[in-house]
Amino acid sequence: MLGASRHLLGALLLAPLGVAQAEGPTAAGLDLLVGSYGAGIHHLRFATDSGQLSAPRLLAAAPNPSWLVLAADSRHLYAVNENGAGDQQPLGQVSAYRLSDKGVELQLLSRVASRGDHPTHARLSADGDFLFVANYAVTPQGSLAVLPVLQDGALGPPRQVLASAHTLGPGQDPQRQTSSHVHAAVPSPDGEFVFAADLGQDRLYRYRYDPTQAQQPLQPADPAWLALPAGSGPRHLVFSQDARFAYLTLELSGQVMQLAYEQGHLRPLQTLDLAPADFHGEQGAGALHLSADGRFLQVINRGDDNHLSVFAVDPATGSLNLQQRVATGSRQTREFALSPDGRFLLLANQAANELRVLPRNPQSGQLGAAIQRVALEAPSALLFLPEQR
Repeated sequence: MLGASRHLLGALLLAPLGVAQAEGPTAAGLDLLVGSYGAGIHHLRFATDSGQLSAPRLLAAAPNPSWLVLAADSRHLYAVNENGAGDQQPLGQVSAYRLSDKGVELQLLSRVASRGDHPTHARLSADGDFLFVANYAVTPQGSLAVLPVLQDGALGPPRQVLASAHTLGPGQDPQRQTSSHVHAAVPSPDGEFVFAADLGQDRLYRYRYDPTQAQQPLQPADPAWLALPAGSGPRHLVFSQDARFAYLTLELSGQVMQLAYEQGHLRPLQTLDLAPADFHGEQGAGALHLSADGRFLQVINRGDDNHLSVFAVDPATGSLNLQQRVATGSRQTREFALSPDGRFLLLANQAANELRVLPRNPQSGQLGAAIQRVALEAPSALLFLPEQR
């Protein structure tokens, strides 16, 4: 797929004048890092006034750096290298980089095995001592790897690799649920728990985090999981700013779920379809993010739907109310990001080999038509760097 995609890249670079092209770097802007299923990590400048992106620059060559994590010090970057059976590197890896003090350059500090296939997601513990990595596929099942962050910001080999001890066997979906598939690992707002979304088992696994147990910082909580509807396929999880609610995409059923959160426990409250009631076709609920003010939740649905839904969040109950559906322009919009001021939304259209910029009204949450498309091979992760580092 990636070899053929280069022909699409050439066509995009020769796009008609009605589609904005990448402009040169601008001083009044932010630095954007883009992970991909392509040649590596790219750097672009983002103009905060106009929403225009510069042409991409390859910052670090690396195999499939599909997910990026910035440390709290804004000086260290972590990237999963999503490899597995059939790739040149048969097992997944995770890379650690140091960001330069001036400009935007990356120095590779370490690259260690994730002890699983296709690491697809990662998050740091609240104290920054460990990186939790979701290995989507591993023989015979997915796993959650716990990697120590060393004093210089490099990563050590995994201290723990947690696979489900309660594997249910094949799930309702015969293609996607043949075994456990951990798709995300997300710390709770207080940092005391880690929730692992297992798409293959239709479960949210729950672990207690104890940094004093350096060799085994995660232990199954009681209860150890939250059972979700059969065939729903949980993918990504985000918490509200006030830590009262969480929102979860159910990839296989094409839905978003609202959950109550209290003292380490999640309880489902509301489940909404992302596609219209009369829709018939393949779905794939994916990335979701809350706006910085917490007033809106944006959710991607892929497959044959290919829309981004904007929901208003009720400030009292946390419930969701659909405001808008916008076509993403690609069958595989892997990720998206809101600009820090909330005035723009950027789409990482993996299958279309492009970044797409949409204007956004921060007050209403409404999105406008795309103002720019920038060619970049198989983008999958978007990360704005802080203005002051």
